[in-house]
Amino acid sequence: MGLSIGFNKLSETQVVAACDIDKVKYKRFLLEFEKSSNSGKNNNKNQLFFTDNYFDLLNRKDVDGVVVSTPDHWHAAMSIDAMRLGKHVYCEKPLSHTIKEGRAMVNASKKYDRVLQTGSMQRSSSNFLIGCQLVRNGYLGKISQALVNVGNPASVCKLPFEETPDSIDWDKWLGSAQLRPYNKALISTSFFPRWRWYKEFGGGILADWGAHMFDIVQWGLGMDDSGPVRFVPPQEPNAVKGLKMYYRNDVEVIHQDFCRGYGVRFIGSEGTMDVSRGFIDSKPENIVKSEFKNEDLKLYQSKNHLLDWVTSIKNGTEPICHAEIGHRSASVCHLSNIAYELREELYWDPINESFVDNKKANLMRSKIYRDPYFVDV
Repeated sequence: MGLSIGFNKLSETQVVAACDIDKVKYKRFLLEFEKSSNSGKNNNKNQLFFTDNYFDLLNRKDVDGVVVSTPDHWHAAMSIDAMRLGKHVYCEKPLSHTIKEGRAMVNASKKYDRVLQTGSMQRSSSNFLIGCQLVRNGYLGKISQALVNVGNPASVCKLPFEETPDSIDWDKWLGSAQLRPYNKALISTSFFPRWRWYKEFGGGILADWGAHMFDIVQWGLGMDDSGPVRFVPPQEPNAVKGLKMYYRNDVEVIHQDFCRGYGVRFIGSEGTMDVSRGFIDSKPENIVKSEFKNEDLKLYQSKNHLLDWVTSIKNGTEPICHAEIGHRSASVCHLSNIAYELREELYWDPINESFVDNKKANLMRSKIYRDPYFVDV
């Protein structure tokens, strides 16, 4: 809903259609949408097309791009179908539900020559741009460690059975997920329904927020086309923090609460820096006050994540968080969930995107799809 209102405010775009399998949720969306300011070239509020079948939307000739803001287990299917039918895609984070789905989405973006923007919108925030530029240009010295505070890994959904409301097509909502009973907590009208907690539909809050914060680690370390190579989970069976991961350059990243809310702490030989949505500071204090030099590396600057996608479509350029970047950051989340579930030390080959000598872990790069909701991975 927030994304549709955001696009509605852009003079470069016009929202013309919406798709949902929950008619009550759509009515709520329409009320909020009509309250929002509309700066588009044509005001189509009274003609907004609605469907519960996303192919009806994808087959419209007046649709140039689509926003996929569904539970994670639907991201790949909808995004790939959209690109195959000629639409550009803005897909919410984490980009995929599995590692293999993410690679399939990258491949589709290339094959169909479509612009895919991942909704890891912190890259379009000045705090994170400044922080990552400081790291990349050595203002903290040699980086040895990063701490990332996000929520818990995914768990299995064991919610009790409830009667499905007539307004919801539950089979479509489940899609590729295995059949299980409805529960209103999964599809509530709140901003954060609980589907994201469960591995059947999401990746836990570890992936939900990790797609933001691990993404900043990837950006800061210059690892947008790679990732960690070793994962060491905590051995306590119920531990939901403490996972350690290591990059080829020996930087250690720890999933750990450092008591400042969700955010990232970079630790270098010349100081430390904490960065989050609400602050950026350092020890010593002068690091974050540094003036960048002309010869310093300048990272991609975007002031509006939505507009960056639209501009990239118009110019035929890659957006700030294109498919490969989104896939690699989502993969860090998926790999972390796998390590927490198996409680084994894992070695990852980011070039071939496979675990080294671990058949069980390699099987977890994908999932079992429910007929007929398959994704070709």
